[in-house]
Amino acid sequence: MLVLLAGCGAASQTNEARGTNAAPPEKPKKPAVPDGLPGMPPVLDPKDIYAADRPGKLSPVVKDFPSRVYVPNTTSNTVSVIDPETYKVIETIPVGNHPQHVVPSWDLKTLWVNNNRGNTLTPIDPATGAAGKPVDVHDPYNLYFTPNGKHAVVMASLDRELAFRDPHTMERVHTEPVSCYGVNHADFSADGRYFIVSCEFSGELLKVDTQKMKVVGQQKLPFEGAMPQDVKLSPDGKTFYIADMMAHGMWVLDGEKFTTPRLLPTGKGCHGLYVSRDSKEMYISNRGEGSVSVFDFPKNKLTKKWRLPDGGSPDMGGVSADGKVLWLSGRYDDEVYAIDTRTGKQLARIPVGGGPHGLAVYPQPGRYSLGHTGIFR
Repeated sequence: MLVLLAGCGAASQTNEARGTNAAPPEKPKKPAVPDGLPGMPPVLDPKDIYAADRPGKLSPVVKDFPSRVYVPNTTSNTVSVIDPETYKVIETIPVGNHPQHVVPSWDLKTLWVNNNRGNTLTPIDPATGAAGKPVDVHDPYNLYFTPNGKHAVVMASLDRELAFRDPHTMERVHTEPVSCYGVNHADFSADGRYFIVSCEFSGELLKVDTQKMKVVGQQKLPFEGAMPQDVKLSPDGKTFYIADMMAHGMWVLDGEKFTTPRLLPTGKGCHGLYVSRDSKEMYISNRGEGSVSVFDFPKNKLTKKWRLPDGGSPDMGGVSADGKVLWLSGRYDDEVYAIDTRTGKQLARIPVGGGPHGLAVYPQPGRYSLGHTGIFR
């Protein structure tokens, strides 16, 4: 026993003699906590979620695709294809009944036409412009993809549900019923763990857990007759903006807290929200007055308003790959507008089919698509 004690004492003295040179015992490592939704591509810049969307920064997947503007004509059951260089319609593609939006897939390889009343999705190959065989999907008003590419999320507006589906086959995986009416548009948090959904017909917002595929929050907007539309996250990932065509402005929401948002008036019929290629501005289409408001993110305020000559009904669209042109459908005027993002000048008004709605500019910069008419990160 004495020998054992002496041995312990010697070991103790040896450690003391080593002083600070002694290596501390290694603590058990805690399992790493993922920064975002499991499987989601890492955020390039935590201060700017749109860092991958810079001018001309095309993914290798899309770099050889021809530049086109795809316009779903809701009442004509067609998609008009515009050459953005000539401002001319070069093709008209027959699709299903009541096409609402043209949506880039998560992997950037397919454009899905949402045939709302036809209960189908028509795939278009953006490399060739050819339409494929329609896929049966019930009530596809709008379409999104989870940031990890695991699920497609169908906004089934009249069915009152969020349908989580396989992003390739569109087979149903999970159905999340909702009590609001008119699930419509959405955008995801910076970490991808939740998304905010607008319910246009009941004037409500939902907060949905992406991984659990469950509604975790719901609130009624504080405006009688509210009709929320497009949803977009700020570049710093802290604020959601929700266009409202009856409140004539956009709601400013803290997505994490999901407290009552405040209203920022923009113009009559506020509808679509599109971030500039440098992440400094957001273009806001005011469908009811034929104008586009410009919101400055660093200044946190509206700085400009561009009015279309002879009016119009600017609705949904997107920004060109080089960031120089804002493309918007003219919902009630059967036309498409091309607007210079530096001056606000109208570059073209292009006649298309009846009731043009969620047009997609394609290709656009970005690593993957979250859906709608093109939310890229």
